[in-house]
Amino acid sequence: MDLLNLLYRTFDAKLGKYDVYKVDTIGDSYMVVSGLPDVNEDRHVSDVSYLAFDLLDTTNQLKVPQLSRRNAYLNIRIGINTGPVVTGIVGRKMPRYCLFGDTVNVASRMESTGKPQHIHISSYTAEALTKYPYFKPVKRGLIEITGKGRMMTYWLMRTCSQSELHVPGSRPLTPQ
Repeated sequence: MDLLNLLYRTFDAKLGKYDVYKVDTIGDSYMVVSGLPDVNEDRHVSDVSYLAFDLLDTTNQLKVPQLSRRNAYLNIRIGINTGPVVTGIVGRKMPRYCLFGDTVNVASRMESTGKPQHIHISSYTAEALTKYPYFKPVKRGLIEITGKGRMMTYWLMRTCSQSELHVPGSRPLTPQ
């Protein structure tokens, strides 16, 4: 429990740098969205991608007492998908802003079929990132995705370090 608390507090502290909204944490899953509840044109894909690299960089530097004694490192998997969703407030006693739809399911499958310390993205996300030269999708190949069949997927790489992309604490760069 202490490890998840440390991780979520660390991730939560990063959210303010990007135009993203934390939707949910269920177990060890941490879900964010961009472009909701406020539409941000097509910046959603870059904001989520920036955050993904920031979280990878952060976990590489995170001091976790439970792991450092064993010379072990914290590894996370990140999955990203782009597309339409259905949203709504669910519940009365403890209302929650929820997302539903195929886009959410595919994002979850990108995470679950990914590799530690990698960002696994769908072809929809790879296509949406073409206008951002500092992100480089690298074809992973066809992957069996539950409920979808075989899908072309990609690993997301970057062409420069996070610090070279923008001044820390500023908004991400706009597309070219």
